[in-house]
Amino acid sequence: MSTRVYRAILLMLSLILLAPGLRAGEKPAEDSRKLTVMLDWFVNPDHAALVVAQEKGFFAAHDLEVELQTPADPNDPPKLVAAGKVDLAVSYQPQVHIHVNAGLPIKRVGTLVATPLNSLMVLKNGPVKTLADLKGRKIGYSVGGFEEALLKALLARANLKSEDVTLVNVNFALSPALLSGQVDAVIGAFRNFELNQMDLMKKPGRAFYPEEEGVPPYDELVLVAARDKLKDPRLARFMDALEQATLYLLNHPDEAWKAFIARHKDLDDELNRRAWRDTLPRLARRPGALDDVRYKRFAQFLVNQGVISVALPVSNYAVQLPLPE
Repeated sequence: MSTRVYRAILLMLSLILLAPGLRAGEKPAEDSRKLTVMLDWFVNPDHAALVVAQEKGFFAAHDLEVELQTPADPNDPPKLVAAGKVDLAVSYQPQVHIHVNAGLPIKRVGTLVATPLNSLMVLKNGPVKTLADLKGRKIGYSVGGFEEALLKALLARANLKSEDVTLVNVNFALSPALLSGQVDAVIGAFRNFELNQMDLMKKPGRAFYPEEEGVPPYDELVLVAARDKLKDPRLARFMDALEQATLYLLNHPDEAWKAFIARHKDLDDELNRRAWRDTLPRLARRPGALDDVRYKRFAQFLVNQGVISVALPVSNYAVQLPLPE
């Protein structure tokens, strides 16, 4: 073998060794474009910004391929994020506080719906006209914990206690339970859905809004990521795309609706059209922005209601991307 050939082989070997690649036992680098998002439930107008960002190319413009997934169990998404099974999950601010205090390593990185949707709903023509009228009545609920704490706070506004009402677990059949007379009120009804559903059934409802009854305002739908993945550059790009999609929604609601139902034709009905109308004003204009005071105040509310034992620093619950180096 000539000296020239020998040197050429050595040079090639050195370039191969110096080139970026995998060493024994190393995992492949994460795809710089693909991102998985687990929704909190089936697709609906609450997810408008996500679907529009996907359909109108805002994610693609930020060099992202985003896959929206629906959970088998609505309690799973934050846990799947913590386990590294998905990159992001849709959750709720109250649940983020509860999960973090329980030790789940997640943080809020963005907001989809920036106002409460939760409400206490009664029949408009029924016997309950004020919160005081709830005394001695049955109240249906779907999920324990926060909904019970919310009800406790509402009752307190009328000088009532939890013992003054009877709680009935109606699972997720809130409207049917109210319509059938199984209960006199339901807690956990979303004002953009259940109120419209009741109206379409010619049995209009009346909602008591928590933020008007002493409960601190909070973000309803939020996006959470694993605590050890917050510097992933895809997340900051994702939030930029989401903000662009939200502005498009606000500027072009009709075109955005067409893009939404083009992907989900089964949602093209009167209920979802009304929900779309009522949801758009509640979307977070700056999905990535973080209101520290709001999170601190709400954490203290949960402590006062006995939902969590201690109000941790806001940085334990939520961050604004991108994080400083």
